[in-house]
Amino acid sequence: MIDKIHKLEEATVLMLNKFDGWDLKWTGEGFTKWDAEGLTPKGQECVMEMKFRNKHYPDKMLEKDKYDALISTGKVAIYFVSDPKGTYLYWLNNLELPPLKEMYCPDTTMWTKKKINKPVYLLTEDLAALKILKDET
Repeated sequence: MIDKIHKLEEATVLMLNKFDGWDLKWTGEGFTKWDAEGLTPKGQECVMEMKFRNKHYPDKMLEKDKYDALISTGKVAIYFVSDPKGTYLYWLNNLELPPLKEMYCPDTTMWTKKKINKPVYLLTEDLAALKILKDET
C-alpha cells in the first residue's frame, strides 16, 4: 500500500513540474514531515503534504501536527488532496482555518489499527485555492 502511495506522490510531483511550472522534489521516503518541497510556479519556496483518498469526504481532514510542521518551515505551505470526486489544493499560509476538532483517528496513516484522539482541521472544499472536479457523466 505504501508503495502505491509513493508512486502517486511521485507522479503528482512529475505532473506539476512538467505541466504547471513547479520545481518540486519528492521527499516521501525521507525523514521530512511532508511529501514534496521546492518552488511554486512563481518561484517561491514551498513544502507540500499530499493525501490520496479512496473515499470522498466533503471536508478534508488536516492534522494539526501536520499543519504546524508545514507552517513552521516559513515557506509556502500547501495541502494537496485527491479523492474520487476531485483534486483540491489548499494554500495554508493565509488560510482562515476552521476551529480545531478532536477526531478518533489511527495513530499513524496505515501501519496500525490503534486509534487515538487527534486535533484536526476540517477544511471545506470552498477553502481550496484550486479545485479540479472529476466529470461524473
